[in-house]
Amino acid sequence: MEYQQRYRAYQEAIENYLHGLFTQDTPYGKLYESMRYSILAGGKRIRPVLTLEFARLGGLDWHLALPYACALELVHNYSLIHDDLPCMDDDDLRRGKPTNHKVFGETLAVLAGDALQPEAFRLIAQAPGLSAQSRIDAVEVLAKACGADGMVGGQVLDTVYGARDEASLTELNRLKTGAMIAAAAELGCVAAGMSAEQRSQAVEFAQQLGLAFQIRDDMLDVMGDEQVFGKPIGSDREEGKITYVDVRGLDGCAREVEACTARAKAALEQWEDHAFLWELADRLVGRNQ
Repeated sequence: MEYQQRYRAYQEAIENYLHGLFTQDTPYGKLYESMRYSILAGGKRIRPVLTLEFARLGGLDWHLALPYACALELVHNYSLIHDDLPCMDDDDLRRGKPTNHKVFGETLAVLAGDALQPEAFRLIAQAPGLSAQSRIDAVEVLAKACGADGMVGGQVLDTVYGARDEASLTELNRLKTGAMIAAAAELGCVAAGMSAEQRSQAVEFAQQLGLAFQIRDDMLDVMGDEQVFGKPIGSDREEGKITYVDVRGLDGCAREVEACTARAKAALEQWEDHAFLWELADRLVGRNQ
């Protein structure tokens, strides 16, 4: 299947699945409204797409991996809601729209993020068509990626400690961004019952992809178009954050994105059907949003 056609098929399935969540009529309906505002705000859905593609590569009907893919997307969106709060990055825009707390207020935004995280694990626990062991393994992968030794640890390094050199930046982004992207790939492997070696290769691919993604994000914060990028340009500098651009410059960052992409592709070189993932990696090199 041609790249764009497959990507659209994955995106459509992800959007349909997410649209079916949190639709019940409840006395606390504003909570669901706030949760849906963020999870249905669009975006490239790179993380859940990775889950579905790795599940497909493992020989699984990828539709069965949708609960795993969308569980990770719930956690990702909870992190974005909290990341935008005044106590964190204090951002007004996300994906070109007002951030959650600007629409629903800080209290409900915090609670919407709080609710999305456990709901993610419920999706995994109730995933039909997958074994109990698969669901246990998936819970472990996602919990490790989003917990103290993953995304939250990275957020602490970002907001409490700050990064001042390339080594600390790399560790920060390995945890804050890379851990969740790596988990997305590994969840697809878990759903399909892949070997430990295949899981390791998938994680290496995704970690390198995640580093390239973050470096490109830092570049766009300097040179991007706010209307395309979907959030304010120059916000990192205004907040006094050190980024890869400060350490390497735009040209150095561009070279490192290319190098990370090459390492990502090399991790899957022995896989027979790697064309989709290689093209995905190549397309992220020059992304503008």
